[in-house]
Amino acid sequence: MKPEATFPQLQSEFDRSESGVRYYCRHMPAVFSRARNARVWDETGRAYIDFLSACGSLNYGHNHPALKSRLLEYLSCDGVLASLDLHTSTKREFLTAFRELILAPRGLDYRIQFTGPTGTNAVEAALKLARKVTGRRTVVAFTNAFHGMTLGSMSVSGRRGEPSSGHILPDGVTRLPYEGYFGAGIAELDRYAAMVDDPTGGEEPPAAIILETVQGEGGLNVASEHWLRHVAILAEKLGALLIVDDIQAGCGRTGSFFSFERAGIAPDIVCLSKSLSGTGLPLSVLLIAPQHDKWLPGEHNGTFRGNNLAFASASAAFGFWRDKEFLSAVRKSSQYIRAWLSNTSEKFGPVTLKPKGTGFMCGLEFARADIAERVCRECQARDVLIETSGPSGEVVKVMPPLTIEPELLEEGLGRLDEAIVSVLLNSPDVGEPVAA
Repeated sequence: MKPEATFPQLQSEFDRSESGVRYYCRHMPAVFSRARNARVWDETGRAYIDFLSACGSLNYGHNHPALKSRLLEYLSCDGVLASLDLHTSTKREFLTAFRELILAPRGLDYRIQFTGPTGTNAVEAALKLARKVTGRRTVVAFTNAFHGMTLGSMSVSGRRGEPSSGHILPDGVTRLPYEGYFGAGIAELDRYAAMVDDPTGGEEPPAAIILETVQGEGGLNVASEHWLRHVAILAEKLGALLIVDDIQAGCGRTGSFFSFERAGIAPDIVCLSKSLSGTGLPLSVLLIAPQHDKWLPGEHNGTFRGNNLAFASASAAFGFWRDKEFLSAVRKSSQYIRAWLSNTSEKFGPVTLKPKGTGFMCGLEFARADIAERVCRECQARDVLIETSGPSGEVVKVMPPLTIEPELLEEGLGRLDEAIVSVLLNSPDVGEPVAA
């Protein structure tokens, strides 16, 4: 997309002071000033429809009234803000609400570890704990995976050759094909297990298997329930811990609170972050099966584990998951998006457009990455905030808040449809509509 330098009106404090590492602002150069649910306004008063949701960090939208009021109430009472891992009433509220409203109804039992404030901190802790518990070194990871930008997380991510990776090597990582990767399925999992069991196979028993049930940055690839159950069985057979990275796909993004619920599995470790606080405040946790909670006191520390403001809003957000009206609205909107994706794909043919993802974590795969990029630019010209994903950026992601109003969802998808038609009709080598 066009670099920030093409927007001279913004060459002020941002360009003078901010590091060159900035990314999203180069693609969406407006200066935003306020937001409500799925709408964001810039300094000029121009309104945008948010199909980005801060990469899945705002599942309940911007400034949800129930969550905002809880934060304002907490601040007005001089509530503790930072507390390391000291006991606070707000942390207790969080733990109780999570256990009673999220875990218990799903028959799950986990210890909760508060890690550093970002998702990659949770992944680092998960890898460290799995190696400690098993006494093993190797971790199995998958193609097209993305787990974060710190050293351990990058080692288990699938993309190679990132300029920022320097000389980082995936040391101690065995890479397997994710389901559907060049036709891969159960056979590749079984072959790997056979190599581990074979004394001449050259594969040592793994400490963990880490995966996303829906690969977000990898292109909205959805693992089947059968494949996920097979991975869980394989992990148990090999004596490895199963780690599910639910950082982007969790907290309702795929329809249920946890993305792995549909497969009926209970991972040994779950990484949660992004929308966990409900308001975009930094908060990350590990969910650890009790028998694997082998940490010694202080063995994995972090200054910002006690974000009490995030605890307060998260506890309020958990209440949505017992609200039948909320759950019904999420299902209806998810079905509407799915139908729209299918109809749009049929209009241009599966060679040109392919639906990807599930729930509110979905999108369209284009035949070429440059076409997907042009569609995003056209969307932004129509005041829709949206991004691409996939190995080459060939997938346009549709990730509005779960709480988006039905009429605004319809309007946003209508603008996306206009953008697609505009780009594809001006790209005759890509395809024209096959149906009216």
